[in-house]
Amino acid sequence: MTSRESIVRRRAVVTGMVQGVGFRWGAREEAHRLGVAGWARNRLDGSVEVEVEGEAGRVERMIAWLRSGPPGSAVDKVRVSEAEPDGDDAFRIRQTE
Repeated sequence: MTSRESIVRRRAVVTGMVQGVGFRWGAREEAHRLGVAGWARNRLDGSVEVEVEGEAGRVERMIAWLRSGPPGSAVDKVRVSEAEPDGDDAFRIRQTE
């Protein structure tokens, strides 16, 4: 990653047909490809929550990927909010909320 000044973190809640279609694993692969850190987890309401940290442009590309997701998913909406960077160094799949 680059200097701390250009590091951002975003939280996204993705709704639609996003569970049971490999969404979290696809997000992990895309995050690795883009060089961003964070995590993804299923939520009990059927959505997927994702936090992404890294250089601003890379984070925005990850958010753009979340808007379409992997093959087999059908994203209805992505709600994005800012979060405080916390120094994640990898992208992980977390347990369901």
